[in-house]
Order: sequence, then C-alpha cells, then structure tokens
Amino acid sequence: MTLDLARLRAETPGCAHVLHLNAAGSALPSQRTLDATLNHLKLEAEIGGYEAAAKAHDDLEGFYPAVARLIGAEADEIAFVENATRAWDLAFYSLDFKPGDRILTCVSEYSSNYISYLQVARKTGAEIVVVPDDNYGQIDLGALERAIDKRTKLVSISHVPTQGGLVQPAEAVGKITNDAGVLYLLDACQSVGQLPVDVRKVGCDFLSMTGRKYLRGPRGTGFLYAKRATTRHIEPLLLDNHAAKWTDDNAYTVRDDARRFENWERYFAGVIGLKVAADQANELGMEPIWARLRELADGLRQRLSTVKGVHLTDLGKVKGAIVTFAVTAADHNELKARLREQAINVTVSTQFSSRLDLKGRGLLNVMRASVHVYNTEEELDRFVAALEAIV
Repeated sequence: MTLDLARLRAETPGCAHVLHLNAAGSALPSQRTLDATLNHLKLEAEIGGYEAAAKAHDDLEGFYPAVARLIGAEADEIAFVENATRAWDLAFYSLDFKPGDRILTCVSEYSSNYISYLQVARKTGAEIVVVPDDNYGQIDLGALERAIDKRTKLVSISHVPTQGGLVQPAEAVGKITNDAGVLYLLDACQSVGQLPVDVRKVGCDFLSMTGRKYLRGPRGTGFLYAKRATTRHIEPLLLDNHAAKWTDDNAYTVRDDARRFENWERYFAGVIGLKVAADQANELGMEPIWARLRELADGLRQRLSTVKGVHLTDLGKVKGAIVTFAVTAADHNELKARLREQAINVTVSTQFSSRLDLKGRGLLNVMRASVHVYNTEEELDRFVAALEAIV
C-alpha cells in the first residue's frame, strides 16, 4: 500500500501555511480530526455538555476499539488520559515500591520519567539503575539481562526518545522482562503513530501515549494501555466514581478493566478527535506510514550531511522520523527563530529533556527536525537551503 501524498496534504490545512518539521512536538492534524473535535465542541455549546456526550455515545465508545486496533490490544485494556505523561504517571505511581526495589531504565530516558524515579526513590528507598548503551547508542540488551535480579521491580524505558532518531529495541527488552517476570512500562509518546507497535509482540505491561504527536490527534489527549493478564490486580493511585463504585458506607469496588485509570470528567471532544486520528492511522496502515517516514528522515539526514558546519547527532541501529543535528558555533535557538520567520517549524532539544544522554555526549542542546507523512522532498530541500543560507 502506498500513501497518496497529494490527498494527505490537501486534507491537512496546516500544509498551506507552514513547512512543519515538528511532528515530534505536535503534528499537524487532518481536517477530519479537526472537524470531529470542533463539531463536538459546537454541539456542547448548542445542547449542553452532558447532552452532547449522550448523543455522541457511539463515537465516544468507539475510541477504545480504534486505539486497541492500532496497537494490537483489547478494547478493555485502553484508558483515555489527557496526555502521555499523566498516563505514564498513573501506571508508575500505582506500583507499590519498597526499600531496595530496583527500577531499571536507559540512558536516553525522558526527564519527566526520571524525575518520577528520583521522587519515588527518595520517598520509598527504591533504587534507580541506568542500564548502559551499546555501541549503537541504544540500551545494551546483555547489560539489561545481567542487571535484572530478584530485587528488580520494574523496567521502564522510552521507546523513541525526544532528543533523537533512536528507536529502542522494545521487543527485545520485552522478551527479557517477560522471561524474568518483571513488569515493563513503555513510554510510547513518540512511537505510536510513527511506527508499527504491537503490544503483544513488545510484551509490555503498560504503555503510555499522547495524541498530539505522530498520531496527529488534538492536544490534551492520550491513552494508557494496561495489559489485563498482568496488571488487573494493580489499583490506581487515584480513584473517582468512574474508576470505582461506592458499594457500601465503608467499601468500594474498583473496575476490572483499564478504565479504572480514567477520570469521569474528560475532554470529550478530544476523545472523539483522537478516535478519528486513530481511525485514519489504521486506514492508512502503519507499515506504509513507517516506510514513508524513514524515507523522508533518511533523505533529510543525507541532505544535512552535505551542509558545512552541520553534524548529525542521531543514535541507534534503527533510526526513525526524528532528525537531530548540531551546528558549529551557532545559537540553535536563534536558528529556530530565524527559520520560524520563514514559516519553517523546527525545535531545539536540550539537556532539560534528557540530561543523561545529551550531557554524556557533551551536547548542551541539538536542533530537532521531525517529519511526517504530509512532508515532501521539496520541503526538505527548502528547509536545508534556508538553514544553509543562515549558517
């Protein structure tokens, strides 16, 4: 299956206004997703919020099977959450850490996650173990296997880090954790929607995801996958009267599906918008999307490699749609601003996002250009020409 680029661009209003190379920040949504989100907001304004939700019941319920299909899960293993960080938090903070428990993670881990490790370690006496990288710059699978012992409570990594093109070997990590009987939390914030992700093959117990990045959904949306077989007994840290029922004056019963991680109040228009975005990804097919994104990203890396003073900084045996680079003697934030004056969107990743990785490589920050299916080779040429003219 091939993608119809002309149609994709025609169905993406933002393509007429910007050269958008910031899908890893927030991708351009399709007109279909935009309409679905706005139409529900209008309906709320016209007939009332509760009444609009009742009228849109089938669309709201359709969110769960749409997302489940995308990642190879069951519908009752999906919870709508307002963003990937909160979805990740709901899984992580619901685990009962004790003194001496070990949390294994990777060098490229995201800052929000690592701050949570530090907080839990400080409060409970749990220990953080950073598994070193291999020669490709990805998690060393042999070192991971050796690091797991009877005290290991959790293995938690980011599938695709925010600061580069690296794609971690998530399935290989899953095999190791499953064989060891250790819980596995995968931050898929940058991977779902970019590349094929099948939770049964990955073997993770939890997976957190946002809507706004490669899935092209609305901001303020995301989801948590909780594997029924291994997480059913885990009670969320926070409960409300949607996640649980008040069954007696002094008793409550928690839902037995993943919706126990949800709030009763949520962004209903966003639920519908994210459903539509998931539907579109399913219709296009993740294999064709992934093939196109790699083609674009590899083409961008090749173009950038010819620009004097530009040094590519992506790691990994497998590289994805996020392209990072450093420009000699340049202020990357100034470059970003000057490109924005030409309606070219890129961003800058700093040690704030991934301290262990960038600091360890002696990089204060890197420029980040992240492609999506609506981008063209002509846009890549224009971007590189604009960058070259500035530097």
